[in-house]
This record gives sequence, structure tokens and C-alpha cells, in this order.
Amino acid sequence: MKILVVSQYFWPESFIINDIVRTLDEQGHEVVVATGKPNYPDGKIFEGYSAKGTQRERYLGKIDVLRVPLWPRGEGGAKNLIFNYLSFVFAGLLFLPWMLRKREFDAILVFAPSPILQAVPAIPLKWLKKAKLALWVQDLWPESLSATGFIHNRYVLRLVGEAVKVIYRHCDTLLVQSHAFVEPVARYAAREKIQYYPNSMDTRGAQSPFVVPPELDAVLTQHFCVVFAGNLGTAQALDTLVEAALKLRDDAQIRIVLVGSGSRLDWLKSQKLALELDNLVLPGRFPVEAMSAIFKRSSALLVSLTDEEVFAQTIPSKIQAYLAAGRPIIASMNGEGARVIDEAGAGLTSPAEQVPPLVANIRLLKAMDTQERAAMGEAGRAYFDANFDMDSQVSRLVGLLQR
Repeated sequence: MKILVVSQYFWPESFIINDIVRTLDEQGHEVVVATGKPNYPDGKIFEGYSAKGTQRERYLGKIDVLRVPLWPRGEGGAKNLIFNYLSFVFAGLLFLPWMLRKREFDAILVFAPSPILQAVPAIPLKWLKKAKLALWVQDLWPESLSATGFIHNRYVLRLVGEAVKVIYRHCDTLLVQSHAFVEPVARYAAREKIQYYPNSMDTRGAQSPFVVPPELDAVLTQHFCVVFAGNLGTAQALDTLVEAALKLRDDAQIRIVLVGSGSRLDWLKSQKLALELDNLVLPGRFPVEAMSAIFKRSSALLVSLTDEEVFAQTIPSKIQAYLAAGRPIIASMNGEGARVIDEAGAGLTSPAEQVPPLVANIRLLKAMDTQERAAMGEAGRAYFDANFDMDSQVSRLVGLLQR
């Protein structure tokens, strides 16, 4: 197939769509990527790129990547995010038809974490190229805007809902990353368009030669480390993790390690200092290639989300990464993500934003013997192989696009 992937986010930013594109190419499909300038998550345009102008390059030396101008996210805040979202929409509408002239496609796939608006430039491309349009829904709008506190005004949320309805109407297929997404998406779209298509993960980089920095390596190997990896933002219930660290200070062996960056990293640093939390470790962000080495040294892997209905319907992509790593998982979350971990027998779960049961689970996991923890990790890996393997999932994606 000839497939156009439209995504505001793409390599060198770390998103699952990078591996999807690579696997599509390896399976013999012709793929072109239309995207913006990389700036996630720190909000600064990556070195070697400029926010202005269009750019063409090749991913892995063979996959065409077309980049349109983009307003960087900056340090967050509503103004920067709105400009960031809208800049991709308008730049995509303006530049992509010209940049893709004389190109033919069988299907267009939009990878759609927030913002859902990034699907807008794909709609005229669908008409111009006479191609089917599939939207892979990673985030529920307008629900997530309300849950994160980005928008409170009910009239604005209703307006966003109408925009979502229009976008969904122009799509031929709506792929949803969790079963719990089906009903919310069906409020805005015909149910027959909706197909369950979960996130997957390419595990071929699991033997990455990345060397963990000595200081972090010492922490991971000398303590019982519960490691969180990913964005440190408002949705991740970081207050809960700080309170848990406070209650776990009586155990000198336990460390909560938060690997990553995001809008609340500075707040975390201030809390660590103010509360004298020596057991809260903030090593910063590492490249995606480093994760397998860090996970391998971890005693357990941690995932948390706030107590919002929209997040209960979401399976964070880090859960697939954790399952693939074969380490026991500690989850402080509701809904689909917790269900997957429980169903896999891969770890211990507790309700979102509930500190006492989270603390109890960490203590319980530490008290288990090595064989019990290893069994959880093995069960998680087996569940991953059966449900989220990248090669089989991409083959299924092609089948859905062909339909």
C-alpha cells in the first residue's frame, strides 16, 4: 500500500508512530510522513531544525518526511499550546497539498494524541488524493481538555465537541486505542466506523547498548526502585507520588524514581527540597533507547493517572512498554489500564490518587520473594506478546486500512 501518515509528532520526538512507520516500511509498504518541527516535550525546537519554513528529510535514510512550520509549545500555558495546535493546522492546510503534489496514496493515517485538530489538514488531502482516511484516536476530546483543566468553559467545550463531530464525519475509519473509547467516540460518530486498535511496541531495541549513567545505575542497583518513565505533567497525579514518597521514608531501601521531564518537573524538584525527600529521585529525561536498560535494573515499574473518567478509559502507551520489559508493575489508576495489568497478572493496582493503597502495594511487592516478582514480569511479557506485538498489530492495521 501507499500510505500517508499525518502526525504533529514524529521522530526525533519519541512516539509510537515512529515504530509503526518503520514497521510498515519493513513490511513492504510505501510510507510518507507529514509532520511538524520537533519540540516535544520540552517545548523548544530541536537542534538542527527551525520553527520557520518547510523542510524535507528522510527517516532511517529511506522514508520521506515532510515538515511544516510550527509554533513551539514553549514552557506550557494555554497561549503557547493554542498557538502550537493551530499552527500545525494552518501550516498543514497551506503547505501539504503543494509538498505532496504528484504523490498518490491508497490511505491516509492520522496519529491523534492531543490535539485532535491535527486531523484537519488530512481532510482536504483525502479529497485531493482520493484516499481513505483513518484516524487513530489516542486522546478523547473534548473530555481530556476538561479533565486536565485546559478548558473549563462549557460553551467552549461544546464548540470543541462540534469540531470533533465534523472531523469524525470526514473519516472513513476511527481506530480507538482502548475498548473503553468506543462509547465516548460513538457520541460523535457512527458506531460502524469504530475499530479497536491498541497501541503496540517494537521490542527489537530491547538490547540497546545504552550505558546507564553511574549515579543512576548506583541508585537502581543498590535500592528497591519503583521507576516511573514518561511525561511529568498534570495528568500523571504527581501529587500522589510525592505523598507516597513521604510515607515511604521510613524504609531506607525504597526509592521512587521519576524518569522524564514535563510541565511539573520544577514543582517536583521544589517538593523534593522542601520535604527533604531523599527517596524521590529525579534523574531527568533520557532517550527512548535508554529505557530498556533502565527498566532492566528497576525493581518495579510505576504508572499513575489522575482520578478522571477520561483517563480511566485510556491505556497509556507506557503500559505496553512496561509489559514488554518483563518487570512487575505498580499502578495507581482506574479503568482500562488497571484492567490490563490485572488481566495479565503483571503487578499490583490501586485506585487513582489513593495514597495508602499505593504505599501498601509498594511495600507488599518489596516483601515478595524474587521468584514471585519475576513471575509477574513473565506474565506481563506473555500478555504483551499475545496482545500488543508490533509486527502482528501493524499487519492488522494494514488490513483495517485496506477495508
